[in-house]
Amino acid sequence: MNKIIVLNSRPVGKPQKHDFKFIIDGMPINGDGEVLMKTRFVSVDPYLRGRMSEAKSYIQPFELNQPISSGIIAEVIESNNAKLAKGDFVSGMLQWKEYQVSTGENLLIVNPEVAPLSAYLGILGMTGLTAYLGLTEIGKPKREETLVVSGAAGAVGMVTGQIGKILGCHVVGIAGTDDKCEILKSKFGFDEAINYNTSKNIRKAIAMACPNGVDIYFDNVGGDISDGVLVNINKYARVIICGAISQYNATSMPVGPRLQPLLLKNSALMQGFIIGNYATKFQEAVKILTSWLKEGKLVNHETIVEGFDQIPQAFIDLFDGKNTGKMVVRVG
Repeated sequence: MNKIIVLNSRPVGKPQKHDFKFIIDGMPINGDGEVLMKTRFVSVDPYLRGRMSEAKSYIQPFELNQPISSGIIAEVIESNNAKLAKGDFVSGMLQWKEYQVSTGENLLIVNPEVAPLSAYLGILGMTGLTAYLGLTEIGKPKREETLVVSGAAGAVGMVTGQIGKILGCHVVGIAGTDDKCEILKSKFGFDEAINYNTSKNIRKAIAMACPNGVDIYFDNVGGDISDGVLVNINKYARVIICGAISQYNATSMPVGPRLQPLLLKNSALMQGFIIGNYATKFQEAVKILTSWLKEGKLVNHETIVEGFDQIPQAFIDLFDGKNTGKMVVRVG
């Protein structure tokens, strides 16, 4: 039998377990030109929250009572496809099913001898691409500039900070616990780390950690934290809008500072991006990230949850900051 996870209801505020439903279906059969795959690793990501609502976005929302999809590593267990063999591991945007069939379109073969399979969902997958291309294409870092990363202990933030150090920046991370702040400095090379939960004045805390001001801000969270960073930006600063996890579960439109005067007086750039904007650069970026990983310049760190049944809870836990680095679910 085949377990499948579908969207049961559209979340109001933070997602709850009742927003997901498990259904049991028969084992799929691969036809001509198709492969049968078993799910091995599932990526859970904050952006999926946006697809659970009906609000207009850059990607179509999930449909009620239909399977949810995300980045998945799967193993080919039967093949009628000349390009994919039994035993191959593939990465792609697949459904939350234990088993599924594919024609092989948009699947990428990944090599477990180069890196752990889960890394292809994280540091060598969309996570790493988001960090690298967002920082280099929009941030355009220069040596000795100050880079601030919010959500720094999360999947993208942790990689962004490390890349900033490789490129010669003074890197300051913002995270939610003392333990996370310590690991950012001790394991990932951040110069400073700020615990936003214990800082009485985030604006002053950032000013102290960034005595030369902020040249690049990689924003993963939005909200009050970003307000505190933006009052510390330098002339010609670059603000990279990658995510806004602090607002994903909001039930009304938050009201915050008007940012235009800050951007105007500093001749600063603020730009949002979707990783698909840079699809033509993926291959080159993966080569660079793989090289840095092999050389030990990048450290891969994951929070791995065990079991297909735990996928919804792992996703929910993202919004309580229970992950350090990339959150993935291992199946089987």
